[in-house]
Amino acid sequence: MSKFPFQLGVHPINWVGEDVKEHGDNTTYEQIFDDIQSLGLTGTEMGRKFPTDVEVLKAELSKRNIQLVSQWKSVLFSDPAYREQELEAFRDHAKFLQHMGSKVISTCEVGGSLHFDPRRTPNEKEIIPLDEAGWASLVEGLNAAGRIAQEYGLKLTYHHHGGTAIETPEEIDKLMELTDPESVYLLFDSGHALYGGADPVSLLRKHYARVAYVHLKDVRVDRLEKEKAAGSDFVTCIRNGVFTVPGDGNIDFEPIIGELIDRKYNGWALLEGEQDPAVCPAREYAEKALQHLNAIAERKERA
Repeated sequence: MSKFPFQLGVHPINWVGEDVKEHGDNTTYEQIFDDIQSLGLTGTEMGRKFPTDVEVLKAELSKRNIQLVSQWKSVLFSDPAYREQELEAFRDHAKFLQHMGSKVISTCEVGGSLHFDPRRTPNEKEIIPLDEAGWASLVEGLNAAGRIAQEYGLKLTYHHHGGTAIETPEEIDKLMELTDPESVYLLFDSGHALYGGADPVSLLRKHYARVAYVHLKDVRVDRLEKEKAAGSDFVTCIRNGVFTVPGDGNIDFEPIIGELIDRKYNGWALLEGEQDPAVCPAREYAEKALQHLNAIAERKERA
């Protein structure tokens, strides 16, 4: 029997980088799936190495008893000119995830971001904050997308994310305040919370009622401080080993896991490291993270 009320999985980003393409680029999806299965985990997100043929993907996951939990969906709702095409793309995304049996859509606004905004040139240095018109447009778009998600039995979970316009605790608070709580939920990410300047457990407690999906990621604070002092952007932070799996960095997961257990959170929580697997082998580090979280749960049980 699981020590957790929630379902525990692992993100393929531990094996193959999404934002840093050279990380694990020669890794096959078969290796990722086999490693996940050998860890005894049953959930993962979509990765860039996974089969694009839906039936092949379903068959490969099914034979290893792995559920596709979600897939990242960038949106550009802050610019009204993109609204209709973005909602159409969101609907297609929801159809795919429904077909895969997923229940949540990891969603992130890319307007103003350093690396993801298609309107910007590569290697820009500053995030462009949203103005009030941008906020209003974003909220309208997210609420509409959230209703689309519901049509397919899914929840839109907003992923606050480093290097984007919704990164800091104040920005997360504003997003939660302005969006419809029946349409827009929160993807709580411990690592991105700390990266953005929040105390992870405080953020989780404050917005728990909206949390429908969790990413458990750790941060090496000494490296983060060094990169911030140097003015490094988000992708440079990944390259320089700022992020790692739970238990290998400086975030205290005891109160985070305790909060999830006490509140009987029953959604998915995925382990994330987002680092170079040539330096920090993905399966080995995932196993360490599992041991760390299991030890926390055991202490909680004995308390």
